[in-house]
Amino acid sequence: MLDRGQIVLNNFIKPIKTLFEQKSVPKEPWNDEQIEFLLQTLSNMDTDKDSNAARVGEREARIVSKLHLQTSAGFCHGVGRSGFLTAPQPKAPGASIMYEISNYLARDILRNLGLPNIKEVMVVPLCTGMSLSLTLGALRPEGDEKYSDNKRTVLVPQIDHNSLLKSIEFLGLKSKIIKGKIFGDAVRIPIEDIKTNIDDDCFAIISVTSFFPPREPDNLKEISKLARDKNLNHIIINAYGVQSPEWMKLIRSAIDAGRVDAIIQSTDKNFLTPVGGALIASPIKENINKISQTYAGRASATPVVNFLISILSLGTSGYKKLIEEQQQNRKLLEDKLSIVAKNLNERILEIYNPVAVALSLENLKDEHLFAIGGALYNLRVTGPRVYNPKDNAFGTCCENYPTPYIVMNAAIGSKKEDIIFAVERFEKAYKQITQK
Repeated sequence: MLDRGQIVLNNFIKPIKTLFEQKSVPKEPWNDEQIEFLLQTLSNMDTDKDSNAARVGEREARIVSKLHLQTSAGFCHGVGRSGFLTAPQPKAPGASIMYEISNYLARDILRNLGLPNIKEVMVVPLCTGMSLSLTLGALRPEGDEKYSDNKRTVLVPQIDHNSLLKSIEFLGLKSKIIKGKIFGDAVRIPIEDIKTNIDDDCFAIISVTSFFPPREPDNLKEISKLARDKNLNHIIINAYGVQSPEWMKLIRSAIDAGRVDAIIQSTDKNFLTPVGGALIASPIKENINKISQTYAGRASATPVVNFLISILSLGTSGYKKLIEEQQQNRKLLEDKLSIVAKNLNERILEIYNPVAVALSLENLKDEHLFAIGGALYNLRVTGPRVYNPKDNAFGTCCENYPTPYIVMNAAIGSKKEDIIFAVERFEKAYKQITQK
């Protein structure tokens, strides 16, 4: 009986043993009990669990409720040391191991999903915008004081998103925005316009993969060549782009062709975690070390734990299955909206985007455009974006975009039923507000 029990126990523990031996994302998903066992074992190594310890520091992971243990998965000490995010923490050996293995898995999954040419990845307990601030702060010029003071401008091919612009302003830096131009239905930023906007004050350039239509992804390959030739830091915002093999291919070719210093992606948008984390990746190992040492103070372990839970729950097979579902749902969304467009005498806008679809709203009056968002919300549809460029151009990434439109996403984790119900309710909302 003991031998039989040992077989069961070994089978339960084997994936954990393999994880530490291989430091790679498991092919098959773990069950919740295995993940919980791993987290509990590691968190019990931290010194705040030592009942015989005399804790006399100002920060000793003291808590007032067991709910704190639940919400932090037991890692009350957090991760890192003051001023060095990835440094091991003597009071938290378990959390340090947890963080190190999470970073290994982050690198492994990005390599598996299309970026074999990255060298290092770090999970950070920050949103995408604040991760950009951290990265810019780490990579801005040092050394010669005169040179550093002059180099304070970041080139931004127009991305109408407040988080990105605030992340640059937060550091006291200047954004130099290169305006988007209209090509048919799509908005792009020509590489020639980027070249002509470079001056002696520039030290970095931002590029983007995933964004809302009508904005298309930047020409990452040419921007990376330009960054190399002009000695500019090049940071790619890949906010929800991990789910798309097409967007990941653009990044891979950019790394091979020229200069890429960092790639930033959200954990919640790509790995189905609660909001609050990001992965910062780089083909240059030293860059991740610099970014880690720019972080001020210790950090919450919770966003790191959330990423670890997601990646172990999915495994590579589970994540690739989600990608397949996303691609099917994207096609379904376009097919369903095409039928609706025909019924309403509207059209699908011709814009390259592997996740989102945009539909014209040219037959709606201004008051209808204002009303349709609220009507969808009341019909319990969340996430669509309605734009009336005459009312507010911010979001179109250009001036004088001629067509009002609605954007819907078929992002990773969406279900077939979500797509069908959302399109049906959109058509219902459209008819409701036009028939009043």
